[in-house]
Amino acid sequence: MDKPPVILWFRQDLRLTDNPALMAAVATGQPIIPVFILDDINAGPWKWGAASRVWLHHSLHSLNAAIGKHLVTRAGDAHTVLVDIIKQSGATAIYWNRCYEPWQIARDKIIKDALTKAGIDCQSFNANLLHEPWTVTKDDGTPYRVFTPFYRKGCAAKGPPLAPVAAPKSINWSQMELKSETLSLLPAQPRWDIGMMAHWTPGEAGARTQFNTFMDAGLHGYKDDRNRPDRPNVSRLSPHLHWGEISPRAIWHAVQAQMASDPVLERDGDHFLSELGWREFSHHLLFHNPDLPTTPLQKSFEKFPWVDDAVSLGRWQRGETGFPIVDAGMRELWATGYMHNRVRMIVGSFLVKNLLTHWRHGENWFWDTLLDADLANNAASWQWIAGCGADAAPYFRIFNPVLQGEKFDPDGVYVRKYVPEIARLPNKYLHQPWAAPASVRADAGINPGTYPDPVLDHGAARDRALAAFARLKD
Repeated sequence: MDKPPVILWFRQDLRLTDNPALMAAVATGQPIIPVFILDDINAGPWKWGAASRVWLHHSLHSLNAAIGKHLVTRAGDAHTVLVDIIKQSGATAIYWNRCYEPWQIARDKIIKDALTKAGIDCQSFNANLLHEPWTVTKDDGTPYRVFTPFYRKGCAAKGPPLAPVAAPKSINWSQMELKSETLSLLPAQPRWDIGMMAHWTPGEAGARTQFNTFMDAGLHGYKDDRNRPDRPNVSRLSPHLHWGEISPRAIWHAVQAQMASDPVLERDGDHFLSELGWREFSHHLLFHNPDLPTTPLQKSFEKFPWVDDAVSLGRWQRGETGFPIVDAGMRELWATGYMHNRVRMIVGSFLVKNLLTHWRHGENWFWDTLLDADLANNAASWQWIAGCGADAAPYFRIFNPVLQGEKFDPDGVYVRKYVPEIARLPNKYLHQPWAAPASVRADAGINPGTYPDPVLDHGAARDRALAAFARLKD
């Protein structure tokens, strides 16, 4: 007699290597029904943004090819969908890897309780973090609110994460015919995604290639050059990590092994691993503060006098602020679905502290336009930039976009790539084109209307911001 199948519910773990839920399903010896559910109903306002959906389309296509086109895709309420598949298939168990967004935690608990009561074996696993958010606490059992002790003490006390597990040598995918729905994840015309995706290879194989490229060409010099958007010393793994195409445990152990074999890399490797630590910290914050995406951790910021200026916000979104390093970052985002991390801090500081625009406008824009949009990282990082989060940037740290450009893009390689209309300006004026004499601008082909004047005077904006932040202490 044939064994009944089990369900493997793929979520943000779109890989076969180091996938605990997959390993558990394989261990049953029963046929496996692989399922992905697009659950916009329970996600509500945090359903995936437009760019994330594009990545998801390609990642699911890659996964489906890797498993012999057995993937069942459905859209709708996950509980309803799973019950329907169980009824159709007679499945006796379901396995999944945990997600940590508040809406997913709440939904998964309901599903697990209901299916368990119905006699279905439900098991969940950690595949997406080095450590579960509830396991890293201070000595008194309370959650950390500052990154360095969280990472250097709390995470270190847990010891190294589990070693990654290779993909199963053989998998008994169910041959049962089950309906798949088209998820319609790609945009309608105009197809803005085509040029964007030319920069990326979603899927497990693409993640592995990107990681190997970084290890070969980007890890050496990472600590210093990660701040240079004109250099290749960032991993560009964030979208792969978000969709679980590569395991953070695999990354951690591979970097540790590289550091052990080449002590010269210790400084760079340690700093790179601390960035994995920031990802952990962001999920830690979101788990313990479910309203992190909407509510400042520092409650005094609830009375901050934000400025509601739709015109300036639009110029920021379009990369037309008149500050080249800011505009280059926003245009990189639009063109590639990604922005260099140092530049994210620059454009974030500009929005919040120069324009005094609420950080949630930035959070929402990134949520829709970033391929690596991650609720924990996005919320924690925007609160950090705004000064209202845990371990936040001091309110008086207001980046000067001219100095930031000169420091981190000294030769103008990054700005010239994304703001080509001012590419012929000499380096002296590239980051402040308004300061160039008329003759220099003319020689560079910059006429009135070629590139916008600055949306504001940075000095005056800085004074305004400092005064607004200082009032919070009253």
